[in-house]
Amino acid sequence: MRFERVSRRLFLKGATGAGTLMAWGNGLASGAKPRFEMGLQLYTVRDPMASAPLETLKQIAALGYRNLETFGFEAEAVRYYGMDASRFKQVLDGLGLRSTSGHYSLFTRLESPVGELRSYVNQCIEGARALGQEYITWPWLAPEQRTLRHFELLAPRLNLIGEQVKAAGLKLAYHNHDFEFIPQDGKLGYDIVMRETDPALVKLQLDLFWAAHSSKRSPHELFALQPGRFVMWHIKDMDRKNRDLYTELGNGSIDFTKIMPEAQLAGLENYFVEQGDNFAVDPMKSIATSAAYVKRRLE
Repeated sequence: MRFERVSRRLFLKGATGAGTLMAWGNGLASGAKPRFEMGLQLYTVRDPMASAPLETLKQIAALGYRNLETFGFEAEAVRYYGMDASRFKQVLDGLGLRSTSGHYSLFTRLESPVGELRSYVNQCIEGARALGQEYITWPWLAPEQRTLRHFELLAPRLNLIGEQVKAAGLKLAYHNHDFEFIPQDGKLGYDIVMRETDPALVKLQLDLFWAAHSSKRSPHELFALQPGRFVMWHIKDMDRKNRDLYTELGNGSIDFTKIMPEAQLAGLENYFVEQGDNFAVDPMKSIATSAAYVKRRLE
């Protein structure tokens, strides 16, 4: 499937909402409710969630986060953070929180027999349905899986999973890091994913930190290749002194105020604040700093 053919079709879909985007901007200026709920990838607070999940979730809700992306699904037990999926959903509901996406360890089955892959996807579907999630997200490739051969294997696997997930009433997305943008024999893994997967089955979750860090294309240029396909973003800032390090939103070098107006072109549905490490003090103080920046500059 060529970029050009996909881009023309999706561009028409994205372009029809230009007026909506302008109205959204005007609404925010007048104090209207933000279009997107403030989201958080729970990998950011993995240590507090491991030691005191209930108290951590209470603090997250108090900061104004409303949409959580899960990490660390226990497939065999269908558990999240030591709680079975139904109990975790009850906790989220009680705090006014929800989860629209989860990062699931699909990469561990990249080269597994199809039957084993399908079985694991069914476990992910069970968990995602219990939480009311919309997306099952492929989050990672192990270092040994980052060759062109593996990307050529990944694309049909994503299509296969996308079909299975769609039949269950859910959607699939792929999350990037830096390695998709590193050339190999003149080719990019990310181009293979974009070109060889079906946009109707496989959406994209763009990590804005890694795009700024390693892609020669700007977010706008990526969105323009396949408008409407970039349904989720990870919003993560870059340390001003060491571009390989994360930092709290507003403390770094990425100007998200220039990227947010691209939401309509991208097809954005949800975003998630994330900071993997390099916390100024600790994860909870970092997500407080980032929440304040979002409220001040992005809503």
